[in-house]
Amino acid sequence: MKLNNKVAIITGAASGMGKEIAILYAKEGAKVVLSDINQEALSDLVDKIISDGGTALGVYANVAKEEDINHLVDITLDKFKTVDILVNNAGIMDNFVPAAELTDELWDRVFSINLTGPMRLIRKTLPIFLEKGKGIIINNASIGGLHGSRAGVAYTASKHALIGLTKNIGFQYANLGIRCNAIAPGGVNTNIKTTMNNPDKFGMERAMAGAAANPRFAESEEIAAVALFLASDDSSFVNGTVITADGGWTAY
Repeated sequence: MKLNNKVAIITGAASGMGKEIAILYAKEGAKVVLSDINQEALSDLVDKIISDGGTALGVYANVAKEEDINHLVDITLDKFKTVDILVNNAGIMDNFVPAAELTDELWDRVFSINLTGPMRLIRKTLPIFLEKGKGIIINNASIGGLHGSRAGVAYTASKHALIGLTKNIGFQYANLGIRCNAIAPGGVNTNIKTTMNNPDKFGMERAMAGAAANPRFAESEEIAAVALFLASDDSSFVNGTVITADGGWTAY
């Protein structure tokens, strides 16, 4: 087992990529602490992992709220005494809204979940990692963080910033036993579309300009396999970088 007895926190874990990461980590021996705002789906996932012989704890947490983040880490320490792996997976889309139509409310909401939440979780867990002399951080970004128009302006900017956060932490803490990497998925069959309603016609048209070049959509399990690689010793020399998992889409 590649993650035997490791303690992993995974946000946005009740569905999609987060769910598959949680299931795979548990199969590989990790004790998984799963957070989401969908309490029912979260409970169902915890029950599934436990029934399959794994160890799981579900914690309701809105990553946009610092008190929820603090509670998530504190309850993990109370239950398992440590944290080894942090997976910042929770994220939302932005209705493809372009800059001219952007509101402060949308900008702040997208950034609070896609960037500020991961920053606060990293800030909260870093002292644990520093005391242990090791720790792994994985941020689920997007090819939208590598290119200019795969979504609206708020989502695009938030994912670019998340990648910048990843690189900064990866380098600055490299000599202290901490690795920080990001995954940049392309199109994935998840329910993130449920975070959109009434998408902006102009913004969506511009963002979809290169969609015809996408070879296919990924399944969440394929992204989970990348997350396992980054969490395991197999990636011991991989740090401060981004693994693009898009089936070759952005190679076009």
